[in-house]
Amino acid sequence: MVHIYILTIRNALVASIADCRHLFDTVNEFLVEKGKPPIFEVRLAGMTAEVQYERGAFSVRPDVLLDAVTDADLIIIPALTGDMNTAVMLNREYILWAASQYKEGAEVASLGSGVFLLAFSGLLKGRQCTTHWYCANELKFYYPAIEVVDERMITDQQGLYSSGGGNAYWNLLLHLVEKYAGREIAIYTAKYFAVDLDKNVQSPFIVFHGLKDHDDDVIRESQAYVEKHYREKFTVDELAVQFNMSRRTFERRFKKATRHTVAEYVQHVRIEGAKTQLEIGRRSIQEVMVYTGYTDMQTFREVFRRITGMTPVEYKNKYARRSTAG
Repeated sequence: MVHIYILTIRNALVASIADCRHLFDTVNEFLVEKGKPPIFEVRLAGMTAEVQYERGAFSVRPDVLLDAVTDADLIIIPALTGDMNTAVMLNREYILWAASQYKEGAEVASLGSGVFLLAFSGLLKGRQCTTHWYCANELKFYYPAIEVVDERMITDQQGLYSSGGGNAYWNLLLHLVEKYAGREIAIYTAKYFAVDLDKNVQSPFIVFHGLKDHDDDVIRESQAYVEKHYREKFTVDELAVQFNMSRRTFERRFKKATRHTVAEYVQHVRIEGAKTQLEIGRRSIQEVMVYTGYTDMQTFREVFRRITGMTPVEYKNKYARRSTAG
């Protein structure tokens, strides 16, 4: 029997708590239907007898209090809502408890933005994790010792798991089902919940927004310049001169503030512009390439695919607006 404890943390996305419990309970039902014994014991664990969410619209009553848990195999941290730093401070006791359980042999999985609690624990230092793309910059800023691979749908490292944004936590939950119950039941469960079991990246869903919550006003100005003039041709040297710095100083300060090199930042901004044009669907791939400041189609395709995980043609076919006239 695998003992799973879902934490009823404060500021949690209540849907992630409910979905998690529902999935593992459903897997148990599938196993029984196949003549096998259920393997998951799923319980909600909390600090208090009741936790309210969404300004009191929902209340959750844990099955057990943390100090009574003695047999945890897998601990699940739900996704968070609101300000991440506030959520971390409100849940410090949960973080310390989860870290102590990990050191005693339990595995810990964070869903989406719940990875901020895992990051605060120190367990991810020197390791990889992913999260919702919307708060990836914030995670990189506050926890520079962690390698944030926000293009990944899930990560699995030495009993520590994380998932990307939105519904990506379904992929992590199915990954855990496959680990504990096998590939066959994981595939059956994925079909039941209509989830793409083997989706590995969330790159196509990422909307790039450069990290601007830093103290370097000049670099923030340079970011605004790039985002306004990305269609124009300019070099890193020209940007450095424009902001009265040597190239070396400019690149050093830019990387420190934004967690990107200047070249990476420009590429991300241009590809974001290309994605918008492809979604509108009025321009050809060639026209979009030129519009966003590229002059070589092969380079444009390579950079686009590296950032989004798709070719420009694939992206346009998937996201371009379709005419309803006819």
